[in-house]
Amino acid sequence: MQPQSSRFRAVLTGATVLTLAAALAACGSADGGNAGKSGDAAKGGTASAGAGGSSSAPGSPAAGSSSSAAAPATTAPPAPPAPSGKVLMPTGPQAAFSKARDTAAGQITMTTLTGPKSGVTGKVWVWLPPEYNDPKYAKTGFPVLTLYAGGQSAGYNTWTDNQLPIQELDADLAKQGKAHPFIMIMPVQNLDSNEAKALECADIPGQPKMGTWMAEDIPDFVRANFRTVKGRDGWGLMGASTGAFCSAKLALQHPDKFKAAVPIDGYFNPDSPLWKGYDSERQANSPDLLVAQGKADVRMLATAGGANGYEMKLVKAWVAKAAPPLTVEYWEQPGGKHLTSDFKKMIPDTLQWLSKNLAGPQSD
Repeated sequence: MQPQSSRFRAVLTGATVLTLAAALAACGSADGGNAGKSGDAAKGGTASAGAGGSSSAPGSPAAGSSSSAAAPATTAPPAPPAPSGKVLMPTGPQAAFSKARDTAAGQITMTTLTGPKSGVTGKVWVWLPPEYNDPKYAKTGFPVLTLYAGGQSAGYNTWTDNQLPIQELDADLAKQGKAHPFIMIMPVQNLDSNEAKALECADIPGQPKMGTWMAEDIPDFVRANFRTVKGRDGWGLMGASTGAFCSAKLALQHPDKFKAAVPIDGYFNPDSPLWKGYDSERQANSPDLLVAQGKADVRMLATAGGANGYEMKLVKAWVAKAAPPLTVEYWEQPGGKHLTSDFKKMIPDTLQWLSKNLAGPQSD
């Protein structure tokens, strides 16, 4: 885990307030710590601004009635039903992957992606759920969850760390029918560890086009290599701390690509020194402004730690700005602090929320 930064960033989402524990058969607990930018935290109680969602699984065909009379010889057999077109098979070319580490739920692999549209070169980690390689699912497309790390995330992604065992938890919940088996994509977010060079998942003028890499090149890379669900319904984003900013911003900017996002203990106002002299561009990349524009038909769950008054105030204020068709739920973890150890305990609840708001595995 990268050390915590002295810059604190808080997160929150607005609309109306429900209780996640009521919306889900909640799981997860809390433990303590301190607020910091690179150490990401957990959350707990919830409030909701709307949105419901359901996982869709292919249904079995309806049984037709049969007749005892034989059909005339001249009657043509019924045409087979047209495929529903829910699955996108890999388009290629296939990337070269190496093993990053083993988990109890299978390997995490890594590749280096040079984005054709952005020109950015960075590391991307991938985890495939156990179902993906099961022959029974050979023609099934899977939902995709992109995970953004806390801190600068230059050359690392904390979601690949054993401190955040999201892969094992997803595999267990999928077996219980409580969460989708997600393809998990974990990219770097910066090319330099210096916070003064933070790219904030955006195309800052004169800097590497990290926004294009995130929103265009990475989804294209996923579709080239893996069986996915067509359209945006199976595409979600989640990130903690700095990663919360990225998940909120990219979902609000690209509602045609992503349906749901979970910004965890994040911040919403772009503050990288690289924006100096480009305030109009900075504002165009500000979740604090985008949330109120009423242009994004997406669903969000924003969280804050209950032990951090500043964070709660910041996130609640942001959530209150949410304008339809955007729907945002607020989730507050009782006693939660801005720590990876707290966030770890919230993973089951966030996976269940995402599963309720994104399409599940699909087959034609």
